[in-house]
Amino acid sequence: MTELLWETGVLIDAMQARPMGDLPEGVTGISIDTRSIEAGEAFFAIRGDRFDGHDFLSTAQRAGAGIAVVAEQKLPALGRVQIPMLVVDDVLKALSRLAEAARARSRAKIVAVTGSVGKTTTKEALRHGLSAVGTVHASAASFNNHWGVPLSLARLPAETSYAVFEIGMNHPREIRPLVSLVRPDVAIVTLIAPAHLGHFRDLDEIAEAKAEIFEGVVPGGAAILNADDPKCGLLADYARKVGVADIVTFGEGSGADFRLIAFEATPEGANVDAEIAGEPLRFSLSTPGRHMAQNVLAVLGAAHRIGADVERVAAALAGWRAVKGRGARHRLSVPGGGVTLIDDSYNANPASMRAALDVLSRAEPGKDARRIAVLGDMLELGTSSAELHAGLKEHVLAAKVDMVFLAGEEMKALDEALAGSLACRWHETNDELLADLESTMEGGDVVLVKASKSIGFSRLVETLLSRHEDATEAKAASGETGSAMADETPGEAR
Repeated sequence: MTELLWETGVLIDAMQARPMGDLPEGVTGISIDTRSIEAGEAFFAIRGDRFDGHDFLSTAQRAGAGIAVVAEQKLPALGRVQIPMLVVDDVLKALSRLAEAARARSRAKIVAVTGSVGKTTTKEALRHGLSAVGTVHASAASFNNHWGVPLSLARLPAETSYAVFEIGMNHPREIRPLVSLVRPDVAIVTLIAPAHLGHFRDLDEIAEAKAEIFEGVVPGGAAILNADDPKCGLLADYARKVGVADIVTFGEGSGADFRLIAFEATPEGANVDAEIAGEPLRFSLSTPGRHMAQNVLAVLGAAHRIGADVERVAAALAGWRAVKGRGARHRLSVPGGGVTLIDDSYNANPASMRAALDVLSRAEPGKDARRIAVLGDMLELGTSSAELHAGLKEHVLAAKVDMVFLAGEEMKALDEALAGSLACRWHETNDELLADLESTMEGGDVVLVKASKSIGFSRLVETLLSRHEDATEAKAASGETGSAMADETPGEAR
């Protein structure tokens, strides 16, 4: 029999719910998506921006859901739905109450991660590395917003050694209620960068919003900051103001507590020499990129602060690979040989663009082959958008890029900036870009694809893979994907 995640009586008490129907002993999981729900799970009928989970109760019942959590005000409209129900005042609020109960019963060491870039990568590296020293629960995909964090926390099994949660935001005061649920032992801020500047006046305001994560750190817990981030001092001040005394740093600067000493790129990834709280450590990574090694320093710092075996965590990271859309590599078959595709299509801002271009610069094309950058708009940059897009020019040139393919209105600024510097083609649509790229790619080329998520470059990558992926190459590891609820795709906070 599958182990229960929650007993029904505990669910009723935690969510202040009213039971209806012939309820099972408990549930094996929590779901808000009828497409992925499994038999025996509880279906939370959350109302989203485009869909209402209450409209999919029959689908949830046919899929084998053991219980449906529904809102009292929706009962009159549910008709003859026969699924056992727990009736609550508000489904999302009930999910948050269950998340609070999950945190209260857990004895896991908990790490929370935020930042403008690198959150999901750092979270996934923590998941992989800590798995070498205990059982790990981590948020799926980028479930980091007002419903994703409570959902991830409510799924936390009672007996787990470590838990890792990603917390994002698009506006001030969004992290505060989420971190109050998570209450981490360690809070990591990866980097403050120009992302969603349209909602903030400047980087200081972004730093202040990210610093809300320190408000939830448990007594005696730690804050881990990027020593190479110009906002490190400001973040440290915020952490001290809310009572976090253990403030440590990672990076390349001489004063970093978890310091990168040497980085050697290899065809398979990188060899890294580091110093972790004064102790030398050498390890290998299968994921290329100096920024990946820097994020791993935060991972090892968190492992150190929660008492995990740092050497075993580091050794395990030799087998960790970037996930889909975040630097995963694929091999494409084209006439004349193979093309290396670097899929970084999940999101983009100026800092992550620079990091991706650096990875491209270190990739070695075949003889007489080229480095090709396929770039789309970086969104939510406000009035600084044109300047920040045009400012990518120096990084494109420094990356020794041979050709650039662009799409999106904002990328016109980079197209103009690159005029006369190298071969650059701006396209009206993604389909036009794809057709041009496919007719241009040759064996030995290295192609980087990067843009903000809603630009749709992930579909461009999927099309390339469906038409050209080399079946003999191992698939890159990918994280769990999902949708918010009955046919709704989740939005990611940053």
